[in-house]
Amino acid sequence: MSLAEFSLIERIAARTRARADVVLGIGDDAALLQPRAGEQLVVTADTLNSGVHFPAETPAYDIGWKTLAVNLSDLASMGARPSWCVLALSLPGADPAWVDAFADGFFALADAHDIVLIGGDTTRGPLSLSVTAMGQVAAGTALRRDGAQVGDDVWVSGTLGDAAVALRAWQGGTLDIRAAADDAQVETLRLRLARPTPRVALGRALVGLAHAAVDVSDGLLADLGHICERSGVAARLDLDRLPVSAAARARVGQTHAREAALRGGDDYELCFTAAATQRAAIEAVALRLALPLTRIGEVVAGQGVTTGSDTPGPQGYEHFTEL
Repeated sequence: MSLAEFSLIERIAARTRARADVVLGIGDDAALLQPRAGEQLVVTADTLNSGVHFPAETPAYDIGWKTLAVNLSDLASMGARPSWCVLALSLPGADPAWVDAFADGFFALADAHDIVLIGGDTTRGPLSLSVTAMGQVAAGTALRRDGAQVGDDVWVSGTLGDAAVALRAWQGGTLDIRAAADDAQVETLRLRLARPTPRVALGRALVGLAHAAVDVSDGLLADLGHICERSGVAARLDLDRLPVSAAARARVGQTHAREAALRGGDDYELCFTAAATQRAAIEAVALRLALPLTRIGEVVAGQGVTTGSDTPGPQGYEHFTEL
């Protein structure tokens, strides 16, 4: 390990904090953790690569935020309380200013969700960032993809398609990912792509209410399809109920905004199913969290996701697929 690598690690380690459930944190070959009694460990991992998961010119702060956000979203979909994470960085060179800005974004989100960085790795190479995040949930209560039941309502949080619309605008040269936009609607779209909001509080609130859940990272059709496949059911969507933002509609129109909501991905909202008898309780959660929750369809017998209209083409984003 080079002196430059030690320096970068020390810059990140200085941002961490002590906690009783971290018996041994950064500084050894591995960490020692003390999970809570009666709880199960929830573990997820995601890798973000420059030019694949974010534009190469994305500010370091936003990259730091998103690197953790996508993992927190997975924990949210399981109803878990975030606890610990490890971070692996591949960097083209030792750039302390970049690392500091990255850490600012990463720890802004980490501190907001009380998740502690306990270790990781740094190496030289193309810009790539990997996080393994761990959370805890009471034994037997985790939200899963395989619990949807015929007759359930299908719900989604927030709005869908904003990140995909922003990505299209960036690709077309009409959105600068590097700086805040003067137009409020354009800035809303930019932030939805650069700094997604993991719905951690919602996931925890849905424990005991929802039968199944998934985070919308690859597109609603694809991710709801995972619930259907794992649960052995089908889902029927009402396209008129899809929550699309005014910013997305203003940018691309209702039809394209709806397509972005169905297939775009990178939303990191939660899609979940719950019995119709839970509608009032779910609406109360929406009110308490000040977060729109929209009932967009129902679970039916069969396979796959149907929309009542002709929706050919890809279901969502897939790696290793020729474009």
